Amino acid sequence: MSADITSTSVGFEAAHPQTDRPNHKSRSLGPLLLRTGSLLGIASVFVFFALTAPFFFSFGNLGNVLGQSAILGVLAFGLTVVIITGGSNVVTGGIDLSLAANMGLSAAVYASLIQGGWGDDAAVLAALATGLTIGLVNALAIVVVGVVPLLATLAVMNVVAGLELVLTQNTVVPASTDFLSILSSTGPLGLPVLAYVLLGLAVVTTALVQYTPLGLRLYAVGEFPEAARAAGLKVKRLTAGAFVFAGLMGGVAGILNVSYLSGSSTGAGDMLLPVVVTTLLGSVFSRRLLPTIPGTLLSAVFVGILINGFQLLNLSSTLVAGVQGVLILLVVSATTLLRKG
Repeated sequence: MSADITSTSVGFEAAHPQTDRPNHKSRSLGPLLLRTGSLLGIASVFVFFALTAPFFFSFGNLGNVLGQSAILGVLAFGLTVVIITGGSNVVTGGIDLSLAANMGLSAAVYASLIQGGWGDDAAVLAALATGLTIGLVNALAIVVVGVVPLLATLAVMNVVAGLELVLTQNTVVPASTDFLSILSSTGPLGLPVLAYVLLGLAVVTTALVQYTPLGLRLYAVGEFPEAARAAGLKVKRLTAGAFVFAGLMGGVAGILNVSYLSGSSTGAGDMLLPVVVTTLLGSVFSRRLLPTIPGTLLSAVFVGILINGFQLLNLSSTLVAGVQGVLILLVVSATTLLRKG
């Protein structure tokens, strides 16, 4: 792996000679200011809700925020890996718009099998297989056919959403089993089991993406694809693997969604904006403005705090969508300007 990384670095340096060393300090100062400002902003929002929203600062409510953030966080982990591998340009690089629809169909498959008398084992396998299949279709369209990810995943999103409507007849399919009850229950320290699922997946994914040779290859492909090819990395295989992993996360989120709602959901598409917000916002917590799993986790909790605080203040949910849209605009604008500078 060290040879691969060295070759990649050499290839990049050759293509991008360091003629801008006098601006090195100013270049590193920008991300630092953005990261510091973001942390201060999150702290300010937290303090605001703590002072104005009843019971917001209670341990039980903060535990609920963590549990409620589980589905969003799992989906965002999948999108984070896609962006790491495909690059931050969402038009030509890494993006998966089918994740929310993937979760909806996976949840519908799980709930429908339970309704049909199948056990949790078969339902779990079917939901995960559904997610993996959607990820594989995305990978084939992008890597084999050559469709840009934005268009490929948009098309798959619409197909998957249509399949969910056909399967559920646009109704909620209820599901209740012992396994789902465990997932929706409270675990040690009074925290929801879903919170432990989120943290567990965050630890495993962080170890895989941030601290293994595979993770280094994913970052190399996303940042310097031409240098990665020159170094002999399997760019297409790694890109396909990222979309398959995202599909798997969609299947996992579908199972969690069924446990949280005691059935399928007809509004899974509404999750797309929060997932994109969470993933993009997570990049500001990196020294180089790159997406990371810990950053995405922190961002997911922040978005969960926003939603929870607005609910406690009895404010319209449409305001949350507006705030999320503003966050996307601010993060994308700030990171683009810093990278150009």
